[in-house]
Amino acid sequence: MKRASFDSVRDHFFAVARQQWRAWRGYVIFFAFVWVPLRSSVVDYSPVPTGSMNPTILEGDVVWVNKLAYGLRVPLTQIHLATWSEPRRGDIIVVLLPEDQTRLVKRVVGVPGDTIELRDNHLILNSAPVDYGPPTQDYGATIARRFRPHAAFAEEQLAGVSHPVMGLTVVSAPHRNAGPVTVPLDRYFLMGDSRDNSHDSRVYGFAHREAVLGKAEGVLASLDINDTYLPRWSRFFSALR
Repeated sequence: MKRASFDSVRDHFFAVARQQWRAWRGYVIFFAFVWVPLRSSVVDYSPVPTGSMNPTILEGDVVWVNKLAYGLRVPLTQIHLATWSEPRRGDIIVVLLPEDQTRLVKRVVGVPGDTIELRDNHLILNSAPVDYGPPTQDYGATIARRFRPHAAFAEEQLAGVSHPVMGLTVVSAPHRNAGPVTVPLDRYFLMGDSRDNSHDSRVYGFAHREAVLGKAEGVLASLDINDTYLPRWSRFFSALR
């Protein structure tokens, strides 16, 4: 009797499993052979929880990442099948942190061969000071409320790319001066646009070329996680610069 009962339970289990597989196999196959390789090698998204790229990227933004911007990788690996371009100064990239492989979103300020120096938050590239201009819009209205009374903004002209940068007047900022350092082959010097609130190459050193996952091209969606937790509709499907 016990054997018959066990066989009945087993048969019922496998019958239910087969039924569930028939119902879900399309989703499983799509996820395993389409969605995972697509996100790994073609296009991806990356939520941004910190303000290190303020005011360009805000806490709560979800950026979309073009993984074909520089080349093609074998899905789920760091193996390159083809490379057709390299990160350029001014690009916003997604890269793996050398310390623990955490994903970071940072701006490329130095490519191989460049000499980088920072003096009081002013960038000097290959011995030439980078130009700074006044902000072109009210960036203070977009950042977290706690930073607004202490934030200063400028437009940095980096290799033909004009983009905003931010400094904070009340924080202890030991990294406002750095370098000069020369970027080695297959390495990149990265910084956040929020220069006093960024864990970047001034702390962990150069980023390896093989750690670059792709180029952040725009904002897919945005949620104000600092205050109201409401969508920032104006940032949906917006481009990054």
